[in-house]
Amino acid sequence: MTDSAEVPVAVPGTHLGSRADGAARKLQQLAERAEPGAHLGTKVRLREECGVSVGTFNEAVKLAQSRGYVVSRSGPGGGIFAAERSPIVRLGNSFLALDGSATSVADAVRMRDALDPLLVDDALWYSSAADIGKMRGSLADMAAARDGGDYVAFVRANWALHRQIAEVSPSVLVRSVYVSLLELIEAHTRGVGGTEAVPLPDYVAARHQLHVRLVDAIEAGDQSAARRLIAEHNNTETAR
Repeated sequence: MTDSAEVPVAVPGTHLGSRADGAARKLQQLAERAEPGAHLGTKVRLREECGVSVGTFNEAVKLAQSRGYVVSRSGPGGGIFAAERSPIVRLGNSFLALDGSATSVADAVRMRDALDPLLVDDALWYSSAADIGKMRGSLADMAAARDGGDYVAFVRANWALHRQIAEVSPSVLVRSVYVSLLELIEAHTRGVGGTEAVPLPDYVAARHQLHVRLVDAIEAGDQSAARRLIAEHNNTETAR
């Protein structure tokens, strides 16, 4: 299955939302046919091709960007460009169907990533043996999902691990904000599709090992290793 075999997503709500999603899908199709980094066109030309208003087109661009298909650039030589699509974005778009709040999900992932280093630092100081045991339970769930080729279960076990790390923090504010962001991401994950194919097994195995090393560093109280690993994690993964 290629990335274009994404599950059709119904957009709840207004007619504007439906038109924005339709225009976003047209941008996605153009991006899929182009080389990464290719100039797809100016905003004016692409908006005219989509046949939508300026406001609807801007929302469509946000949707296509949040799904990892395009990049918008302003200034001379600007316009809409085909994005470099990381393996985790391809995985998410192939296997997880998001609802019409995809832009909110993208913002939630960015905020979650910004809080990760704070929560990892707290986990280094405050994790008990029981906390580490829970984290290793989620790692075992990730491994089982990896071995079974159930990549949606893998992502959900990954989320559970991050929730367990967050729950160690003594900061009620940081912990509650982070968990709320995870809940938003999960709430807008509507379904599963494309399970007839097995994508990116080597990548998923590498992600599992990165999380194993992260928990090892937390248990050992190795701050430099933990910070390096969470930076590597957030530089290579985008949530879905």
